[in-house]
Amino acid sequence: MRLSSSEILPHDRYTGSLVGRVEAGDGPHVVAIREAGLFDLSRLAPTISDLLELDGAAAAVRGHAGERLMALDEALEREALLAPCDLAAVKAAGVTFADSLIERVIEERAKGDARAAESLRGELLGLLGGSLTGLRPGSDAAMSLKNVLVVRGLWSQYLEVGIGPDAEIFTKAQPMSAVGCGAAIGLHPKSAWNNPEPEVVLACSSRAEAVGAALGNDVNLRDFEGRSALLLSKAKDNNASCAIGPFIRLFDESFGIEDVRHARVRLSVIGSDGFSVEGENALDRISRDPLDLVAACCGQEHQYPDGFMLFLGTMYVPTSDRHGAGQGFTHELGDVVRISSEKLGALVNVVTTSDRAPPWTFGAGALMRSLAARGLL
Repeated sequence: MRLSSSEILPHDRYTGSLVGRVEAGDGPHVVAIREAGLFDLSRLAPTISDLLELDGAAAAVRGHAGERLMALDEALEREALLAPCDLAAVKAAGVTFADSLIERVIEERAKGDARAAESLRGELLGLLGGSLTGLRPGSDAAMSLKNVLVVRGLWSQYLEVGIGPDAEIFTKAQPMSAVGCGAAIGLHPKSAWNNPEPEVVLACSSRAEAVGAALGNDVNLRDFEGRSALLLSKAKDNNASCAIGPFIRLFDESFGIEDVRHARVRLSVIGSDGFSVEGENALDRISRDPLDLVAACCGQEHQYPDGFMLFLGTMYVPTSDRHGAGQGFTHELGDVVRISSEKLGALVNVVTTSDRAPPWTFGAGALMRSLAARGLL
């Protein structure tokens, strides 16, 4: 893919505190993304996880000069811009929007059959009064609805985490396995019904503090997960199936959690077959506050000493028919997926299958050896 800096930067360009990772020939370097280029932060923080632990991370980044490694455009041309996270756990919150909740219930009832989705969608929307928007999870109203649905034999494990008291938090991918902007993103080769998931990803410290945010694609295999929720790992954690980027925007005076709460995340998919689809994920329609999801992920019961990246979920699931009436949306090889938001820039990837994507070979051990060789440990 040929990308330029103008295609992936936020609308306010270099105003914010932008950090990421770049392959510089001797291993991944933590960098600040500035108008004058990518500047090495390794002496400030050898890993992104270390950076997120700093008090006043944004101010520390602005105060550290660092060595200029290359221009952002050069990094894109060399396909050297990596996912902006390293040792952090990669977690995801599921069923956090009413719209996507309905789609999850459809997957479960369709048992992985895309052709059954259209009729189920109409049936469920009718039974649920057209929308669940505004229903607060765990509230008395939500529990009353649950009782009605149980009596009618319509309760679902997805409704349980969507409107019940406990959020769904799962492991999306392993540390170091996410791909960055410009990379190929992988689908399991046996999946025939799948979709991108455009999301905001919070970058969090080990103290469960949200320090910044990025964009993410939590690729979903609707047929696998629809057949059984116990196939979640096979539906989610495959080679190159998690994209994060293009960088982390640290919280500072120009960008904070309120910007996340009101973010609009746009999705476009353009296929080599001429098919295209667009949609939007509106974070102000999320059913659980982002910081409540952070607390559900990390606390007295769950610790992440290297921090964590937390996908916040999506309300938008493409359903446009691609191959005929009633068959809905699924990816094709070569699809270009663009996920964008005004203050977070654009994450762009091209679709392949997980067995064709470059294998994941550089893990935590390789990173430690690289840092040791550079005298950073």
